[in-house]
Amino acid sequence: QVQLVESGGGLVQTGGSLRLSCATSGRTLSSYAMGWFRQPPGKEREFVASISRSGERTRYAVPVKGRFTISRDNAKNTVDLQMNSLKPEDTAVYYCTVIGRGTWGQGTQVTVSS
Repeated sequence: QVQLVESGGGLVQTGGSLRLSCATSGRTLSSYAMGWFRQPPGKEREFVASISRSGERTRYAVPVKGRFTISRDNAKNTVDLQMNSLKPEDTAVYYCTVIGRGTWGQGTQVTVSS
């Protein structure tokens, strides 16, 4: 089973940008569709974005569409989430995951100030 470690979170102002990265190890990354979820304070974990095994197809939650971009580099075993035009509503702990599996990283905190 693949192991996941998220990084890149931090505190930014409204309109700022962050790039999150998920480092993976274990089985070949290209074998899995990957995704990012987030958990705002006091709320349940919610879908953010996903990417197919080859990276040819992506899917985004409506609130982030046009602002966030998911990408993967199977050679480097990484899955990234570029977040632009950040809003306070984006504040959450962000997790990467193997789509359809109970596999998660430890999460990285993103805080967007007004």
